[in-house]
Amino acid sequence: MAVTTPGVRRRTLDWERSYVARLVVTDFTIICVAVFSSQLLRFGTSAAELRFDDAKGLTNLAIGYTSISILIAAAWMLSLNLFGTRDYKIIGGGSTEYKRITDVTVRLFGTFAIVAFLLKAELGRGYILFAFPCGFLLLLAGRWAWRHWLSRKREDGEYTHQALLIGHREKTRHVAENIQREPGAGLKVVGAITRGGTTEHDLIAGVPVLGDFDDVARLIDDTGVDTLILSGSDDIGPRDLRRLGWDLESRGVDLIVSPGLTDVAGPRIHTRPVAGMPLIHVDYPTFEGRKHVFKRGFDLVASSVLLLVLSPIFLWITIAIRLNSPGSAIFRQERVGLNGRPFKMVKFRSMVTNAEAQLASLLDQSDGNGVLFKLKSDPRVTSVGAFLRRYSLDELPQLFNVLKGQMSLVGPRPPLAAEVDKYDDWAHRRLLVKPGITGLWQVSGRSNLSWEDSVRLDLYYVENWSLMGDIIILYRTAKAVITPNGAY
Repeated sequence: MAVTTPGVRRRTLDWERSYVARLVVTDFTIICVAVFSSQLLRFGTSAAELRFDDAKGLTNLAIGYTSISILIAAAWMLSLNLFGTRDYKIIGGGSTEYKRITDVTVRLFGTFAIVAFLLKAELGRGYILFAFPCGFLLLLAGRWAWRHWLSRKREDGEYTHQALLIGHREKTRHVAENIQREPGAGLKVVGAITRGGTTEHDLIAGVPVLGDFDDVARLIDDTGVDTLILSGSDDIGPRDLRRLGWDLESRGVDLIVSPGLTDVAGPRIHTRPVAGMPLIHVDYPTFEGRKHVFKRGFDLVASSVLLLVLSPIFLWITIAIRLNSPGSAIFRQERVGLNGRPFKMVKFRSMVTNAEAQLASLLDQSDGNGVLFKLKSDPRVTSVGAFLRRYSLDELPQLFNVLKGQMSLVGPRPPLAAEVDKYDDWAHRRLLVKPGITGLWQVSGRSNLSWEDSVRLDLYYVENWSLMGDIIILYRTAKAVITPNGAY
């Protein structure tokens, strides 16, 4: 590959400009609303002033709060830009965007507080204590709304980066499959480049093999892609990779290197430069310690509050079940919990009382995934039970299991002993944490998932969970309950 003239800046795509412009307008509107509303609430329409008392050289100096509001708004907008909160690499996915907005707001708030203290300025506390928290929460809400809008556009094939994959065929196929599984990530693979470049067979459905390693420059120009993803190959040495980087720089094309790690969350990955090489350090998952104490505390508080708030609903459901069919309103079933310990899981009864006896005659009709038995139209389900299942209301009594410490609000699905008997070695890792009322499996399709996908999602949760991740899953659960999909 020939080295072309360096110094060409990365191409800014039209959709990136459009999206960033939307963020700028939204951020500006939110900040102005927060700051000037705070001024109006605190001081009304009067011409309030900020005075400096006994500060050297500033005695008797006064500045109008309108000028202060303009200064705060300008500093906030400038800081959001300087800290890269609208960087194309972080918009639309991950938590980095939110973290940077949080960092900007805290730093700016702290800076104003310190300056006011040093200058002995009588800065209105109500004004500041409303403007910053209100602006911060509205900024997060605005970014959240735009990210959802962007995700929908990307699922329709818009607002995406057009990418070529290059590397060993098997590694490249693995990367392509994972990218296709997440359309919201904003990468659309238009083709692949592999050693040998056999174009007769697609890499995967929708991703053709376009050529060999020698055709990289030509294929980039022909396809007009803006991103090249390197999945790794023994045929691409350090010197070839450096030259490839120069080639991409001259064309304004991004280079992404996939290390071959999958199902490892960002917080467990740390890049450490050694002798000019970016080495990746991967932390092992932890199954005890402070994080788990916080998780248990969150479970205790949340389950207690939910049981108290939902107690009237519990009563109504109990009455409805008893009126609909004879028998107890509560169904108890043995499940396998943390470290393989059995426990009695409680649910609202959604089937007739002799449902277990009828199971054998229905096994050959299963709509499940080969391991789990599921029927979309199960004759054992009562009319009230069908409603409870559709909106996952039958799961609510499991809050008592959470309170007792047998389950968590969020975790892998609690399995039956018969299912555990069919586990391979890796699937047993699901038992390293407490099972949950909800989890990634439940908010990603539930019964519509294959067995492999349900195991993959549960294992991802086991090794990468976080308290903030749990809160996000609980939010997604609320959405899934309102618009049920795969619940039967």
